[in-house]
Amino acid sequence: MAPSVFSPEVAAASSRAVAWLREVAWPFWLARGIDRDLSGRAVGFHEHLTLDRHDCAAEFRRLRVVTRQTYVFSEAASAGLPGAAEAVMLGLDYLRRHAFDPGGGYRWRFDLSGCVVDARRDLYDHAFVLLALASAMRVLPSPDLAAEARALDAYLHDVFPHQAGGYGESLPPSLPRRQNPHMHLLEACLAASEVFGDDPFLDRADGLVDLFLTRMFQPAEGALPEYFDEALVPHREAGRFVVEPGHHCEWVWLLDWHARRRAEAGRPRVPNADAASLQLARFVDRHGVHPQTGALSDEVWSDGTPRALGQRLWPQTERLKSELLRPDANSDRVLHAFAVLDSYILPAPPGLWLERRTAAGDFTRDAAPASSLYHLTQSITFTNQLLTANSELGSRG
Repeated sequence: MAPSVFSPEVAAASSRAVAWLREVAWPFWLARGIDRDLSGRAVGFHEHLTLDRHDCAAEFRRLRVVTRQTYVFSEAASAGLPGAAEAVMLGLDYLRRHAFDPGGGYRWRFDLSGCVVDARRDLYDHAFVLLALASAMRVLPSPDLAAEARALDAYLHDVFPHQAGGYGESLPPSLPRRQNPHMHLLEACLAASEVFGDDPFLDRADGLVDLFLTRMFQPAEGALPEYFDEALVPHREAGRFVVEPGHHCEWVWLLDWHARRRAEAGRPRVPNADAASLQLARFVDRHGVHPQTGALSDEVWSDGTPRALGQRLWPQTERLKSELLRPDANSDRVLHAFAVLDSYILPAPPGLWLERRTAAGDFTRDAAPASSLYHLTQSITFTNQLLTANSELGSRG
């Protein structure tokens, strides 16, 4: 991280975000985001909470929310939030009791009683199962979690590899193929490599980064397509492809994390990874920022023309992480990323946020999805950890 990022203003912005997360958002979701039966027993996580009544109208539960909330409350437990460890156990129990199939993999969707309503195996959500297991291991270490993570790894690499490279979308198979599940599987493998040991997870991460650099990233455009055909060729319309600026930012963060994990394991830097990361960030600078609001747009075309100028919350969280990691990072850009994120949080009821902006820049009043708390938690905790670590390093000279 560039020295110019260190400023009292950046430290203060990070402190405010951490205080909101630890003192407001996490306690609120611990109190209101857990579904309970008539006896008061916790039975699962709510899919969302409305801004006015703080309730949930969803008649289903998704594997994605179970796993992401397990991650969130693992982070909260690590920070000392009372009751958070019990929420982690709730998530693990749900995975084991309802989602896990003894025949292999994890089911996708459930009714409110926990019965399976869609048993497909989804690569994206399996990546989050691995992340949940790795996160829980930090606060509730157990040989069972390590065994579950290694069994999941074996399952993924038995049934999901695609003959044209990378991994299939789901079982049963579906199209288009996407970069997004591969990205989150990389994230999960890096997390797993830290808590379960490098073998096999860092090797898996190496393979995913190689896939990104050699098959997915398009250096001619300096951009990453979202969608691919069966042969992992980018979907193009009139020569251009769909780009999500928020995912560019996530890859900047992941490529940096991967480089750090390789260094810790005594492995050399991956050629071309730094150059690709810089191209990703510069594409966002040129084409990803909404001209009126300064927030990241949801989608653009690879030639830089707009495609979907709404602005979801989650790209703003990913932008904050990536701004800190750029070789040309500076405090003004970091402070702008904090200010944009604040614009989604401060007008909302305490513990919630505004999830969407329209193309015109107006906020909607949609319910706050539980899944977005994962993005907020990861962005704010990562930023705080990075600033703290670099501050301590600087103080030691």
